Amino acid sequence: MKKIIIVALLLNVFSQAGDITLTGTVVSDGQKMIGSRFMGYINKVYVKIGDRVKREDDLYEMESAEFDIMKSQADLMLEQSKVIVEFWREKLRNVNTKKLRLKSTYRDDNKIFLTDMYDLDAQAANIESMLEAMQIMVKEATIQAKQMASTYSYIKMKAPSDGVVVQKNIKVGDMIMPGMLTVMIVDTENLEIDVSISESIISRVETGMKVPVEIPSLDYKTMGIIHAIVPDANPMTHKIKMRIRFDRGPKNIFPGMYAKVILKNGK
Repeated sequence: MKKIIIVALLLNVFSQAGDITLTGTVVSDGQKMIGSRFMGYINKVYVKIGDRVKREDDLYEMESAEFDIMKSQADLMLEQSKVIVEFWREKLRNVNTKKLRLKSTYRDDNKIFLTDMYDLDAQAANIESMLEAMQIMVKEATIQAKQMASTYSYIKMKAPSDGVVVQKNIKVGDMIMPGMLTVMIVDTENLEIDVSISESIISRVETGMKVPVEIPSLDYKTMGIIHAIVPDANPMTHKIKMRIRFDRGPKNIFPGMYAKVILKNGK
């Protein structure tokens, strides 16, 4: 039993003293999962898997009766509120016209004049209150109509950033539901290497440390920098996640590629 313990300790010492080669996967630091906000049917699809897209490039269009109804309701509310505002403005103009006529007909000390003027003033005050309330309604309806206009970008979906289409779950004629993943885009410029390390060597790594990086399939070697060390999502594996940034250079490196990371002796 003592011999087994001694051998294990010696192996641990030797492994700590030598270089350690870790395997990892190239991942994108910018992954965009594009989903639908409305129920509808796909009308046009402008991209396919593997296409490179620029920000604001068209991805697809959809027809949505739900959106059309909501937009029509917002436009109708705006038009109706404008009509109501104009109605109360006309009422106020009529009352002010009556007040002017009344002033030209009676003297200020006439009791009939005073009574009629008080009535017209009260009417004007009530109308002004209604007019103010309706003007607020117009502002709210205008905001809602603008929001619906901006929401049109979810009907004609555009790329939120530069990248490559790696997943496309739609085709013309498909019915999609709110929240459904339609297209996935990854940024191939800002790449990182995702590595899982055991807790036994966690003392040999730290954020900001430089490490040699290799992409064997391209015979590409460079230096990377550890920028994040976080616990794995699965506590049963006793693994630690490590993210390494590196310079991709002129190589066509894509997410999913196999990578090697070397922890040098003494690090």
